[in-house]
Amino acid sequence: MNEFSCSWVKSLKRRRTSVFSATFAVSILFLIIVAFASPRQRSDGLSSNESKSALDGNESRNEGLLSAASSSHRKLLKVQTDSANGVETHRIWGDKCSSSDIVINQGPTAPLPSGIPTYTVEIMNVCVTGCDISGIHLHCGWFSSARLINPHIFKRLRFNDCLVNDGKPLLNGRTISFQYANTFRYPLSVSAVIC
Repeated sequence: MNEFSCSWVKSLKRRRTSVFSATFAVSILFLIIVAFASPRQRSDGLSSNESKSALDGNESRNEGLLSAASSSHRKLLKVQTDSANGVETHRIWGDKCSSSDIVINQGPTAPLPSGIPTYTVEIMNVCVTGCDISGIHLHCGWFSSARLINPHIFKRLRFNDCLVNDGKPLLNGRTISFQYANTFRYPLSVSAVIC
């Protein structure tokens, strides 16, 4: 065979392959369209359109019964007011504060001269109702620091229980911060607060 006939045969094979691929793709696409366009048969013998119309009839019949039953069991939220100030608290759960009102941020700072990494921790009271929060306890694992921390600001009482501000109130909008040094960062999260 000469070069011309070899290239012609290769070109013919490419055309056949591309025509076959295109036909196959169109066939698959057609099957997908037909499968989604035709009504599906359910196990009870009804098509999806028939079952929808049957359900619509049942819904209209039962709608009156459901509305009557649900209205008798509905509980409305009471408006919470702070008795000292006479201000509405607008808290869905009804408490003056919660553990989510304490925000903890911590990030790396310059290491100690010995090379031990240090971290700065900020504990903020972001209570929207203006509450002062006391008795702040954190989950802290076996917290320890190579740098001394003022125990009136932060101290570990036992495993996974650290006390903030000596248990005294953290005033609304205020922040307490401290630095600790350790080879890794401790995950700190609020475990308990007193409102």
